[in-house]
Amino acid sequence: MKIKFFIIAFLLVALQAYSQNWQTDFETSKQLASDENKIIVLVFQGSDWCAPCIKLDREIWSTQEFKDLAEDKFIMLQADFPRRKNNKLSTEQQEHNNQLAEKYNKNGYFPFVVVLNAEGNQLGSLGYEKTTPTKYFEKIVSFEN
Repeated sequence: MKIKFFIIAFLLVALQAYSQNWQTDFETSKQLASDENKIIVLVFQGSDWCAPCIKLDREIWSTQEFKDLAEDKFIMLQADFPRRKNNKLSTEQQEHNNQLAEKYNKNGYFPFVVVLNAEGNQLGSLGYEKTTPTKYFEKIVSFEN
């Protein structure tokens, strides 16, 4: 019984170590970016209705290749706009995401990726592209220059 517990605990810790660390608060993201000398990758998505958003998540964000590249370089900030009732965000989180959209995604594009510095100034933007995680990473990094 104890061995099962330790195996399960180890697997949970291992899975947590390999998961993408998504932020949902802009001020926290700016502070982390400043403290860790990273850029912010703000992702506007419709996680339960936007086919290109789902593809971007599956083909780029969720890959181990991208996670490994991004770990030391990016603070990943998610602004999700789900439509299904069972995926509804809290009122506070929805308002927060709406404010981010008013500032950085006025045209309402999905998916829309905005690259920001630690002060919240826009460095560049892009959307879904059929490419490799490494090439997508390099495109994001190119906005720093």
